[in-house]
Formats: sequence, C-alpha cells, structure tokens
Amino acid sequence: MNKKSDIDTYPINEEIRAKTVRLVGENIENPGIYPISQARQMAEEMELDLVMISDKADPPVCKILDYQKFLYQLKKKQKEIKANAQKIVVKEIRFGPNTDDHDYNFKLKHAINFLQEGAKVKAYVFFKGRSILFKEQGEILLLRFAQDLEEYGKVEQLPQLEGKRMIMIVSPKSTKKK
Repeated sequence: MNKKSDIDTYPINEEIRAKTVRLVGENIENPGIYPISQARQMAEEMELDLVMISDKADPPVCKILDYQKFLYQLKKKQKEIKANAQKIVVKEIRFGPNTDDHDYNFKLKHAINFLQEGAKVKAYVFFKGRSILFKEQGEILLLRFAQDLEEYGKVEQLPQLEGKRMIMIVSPKSTKKK
C-alpha cells in the first residue's frame, strides 16, 4: 500500500490548485509560465494529462504527458534500482580454540569460495567452558586466518571477544574488474 502512495503523489489535471504553472517537457513549443486554465487546455488539445512534477518550485512545475505511461516508467525505474541494489550475504565459519591444521585448511577453502562469490565471512572462535583461558590461541588463529585470506578479502573487523565468542569479519575485495 505504501508503494502506491509513493508513486501516486503527482496531482493531475483538475487536482492542480495553483493559479499559474511553469510548463516544461519535450512536447511543449514554448516552455514557460502559463495560467492553469491555458495549461489544462493545451494538455486537452494534445489528448494528454497535465501532471505536476514539482510543487516546491514557485510557480509549480508541470509537464504535459500520458500519465499512465509516466507511472509505468516510474515503476520500471524503481524496479531497476531495486534489482541493481547489492544484497550482502554473510557466511559464518566456526572454529574451536584448538582447531587442527586439516580442519583449518578445510574451512579456509570454504572461506575463499565465499569471498570469491562476493559474500562476507564472519569467522569466530567459540570457547566452551574453561577453554576461555585459551583466548590468545583463538586470536592467533583468527589473525592467521585473516593473513591467509589477504589476497581474497580485507579485514573489516579485527578479532574481538564478545561473550564466549571471538569474532572477526572479512569482506571480499571488489570483484568488479570485468
């Protein structure tokens, strides 16, 4: 319902209350300021609508165009903008404070794949019970992980202890080299 109100906020024809308007557009021979009655008459003669584009200006700016086509193009532009917006994906990789080399290398390969796909990687070391005593080991592990991922991504957040987790975030290096 909100989307409709965003688009349908342009007053047209009789809804325009201003006494004079500034006419612009490609189908107007003499752009300039006209009384509202003359502007409506010009739109009627062209069998198009008088649409107020900007009510902030003094006098308000209007265009003579096909309103339905105008709305369609607006919706199309908004859809295009939405489609081009990047969606950020965050993949998590969990380590223990005493993760051995085989597991580390396996998780490293996954992290490289995630970064190459354009996803962020949230790597964390989870400390169970008394293993919190090994928080230095966890930090060393995450820093080594960041160093091994250096050519694929950059560290966005250095290792930080949050409760029983030590978290580090790595974002991909820009992949727009095409």
